[in-house]
Amino acid sequence: MLEHFFPCPYCLAEISILVDPSLPSQQYIEDCEVCCNPIEVNISIEENDIASFEAKSIEQ
Repeated sequence: MLEHFFPCPYCLAEISILVDPSLPSQQYIEDCEVCCNPIEVNISIEENDIASFEAKSIEQ
């Protein structure tokens, strides 16, 4: 597992997630550990490392 740190798109607190490098493409919803708002996470993996990462707010 890879630990990845990023700022929450709502409260800008630095949060972390664990990423499974065996899955080449991942998309899911993760709640912020600080403000509890839902974050859409999109990750692509190449050669067991994070090639691209996007975390964005969900329009409500």
